[in-house]
Amino acid sequence: MALLRQAITRDFAGRFAVVSSFGADAAMLLALVAEIDPAVPVLFLDTGMHFPETLAYRDALTARLGLTDVRSIPPDPAAVAARDPRGDLHLFVPDDCCALRKVAPLARALAPFAAWATGRRRQQTATRARLPFVETADGRRKFNPLADWSAERVAAELARRDLPRHPLVARGYPSIGCAPCTRAVRPGEDARAGRWAGHAKTECGIHRPARL
Repeated sequence: MALLRQAITRDFAGRFAVVSSFGADAAMLLALVAEIDPAVPVLFLDTGMHFPETLAYRDALTARLGLTDVRSIPPDPAAVAARDPRGDLHLFVPDDCCALRKVAPLARALAPFAAWATGRRRQQTATRARLPFVETADGRRKFNPLADWSAERVAAELARRDLPRHPLVARGYPSIGCAPCTRAVRPGEDARAGRWAGHAKTECGIHRPARL
């Protein structure tokens, strides 16, 4: 994609990162990035609560695409010991758990970069229906190159490229986060209905409202 290629090779060369959860659709964005430059840093927030399938998929997809700079970003151990010593914060205040294990680590990891990309799509949920291709967040340019892609288009392109899907997709998980806070989606439900089910929460917090 021209927009992504220009950002990586010209506008933000050496200052661009990709943030990936290695979730259901992760292979699509990562394949596009690998075609442009497989050395682009890929930031994976290793919360310590991922499905084992996600960690295995991360490693397999990294090797398949030839990505050379995938960085697993853990939360600060001292902060986890102080705020979530039993590992059950997600049961009581999921926003605080996400802030501890995702938002704060990502803020640190993005410090050297001027721009980054995500694999978010408008079709995924109503809160993303007007997602722009490019926005500004926390002083950085943020690219959403798949914003207008449908699930059908993603699936078709992954099949054309013979790229593997996350193994949990076939088990009814169209959106995959941490294991304690993700369930399979029932027929007719929103694709992200299995995330934080039972809570009035639809995003982890790393994607805050931004300006164009």
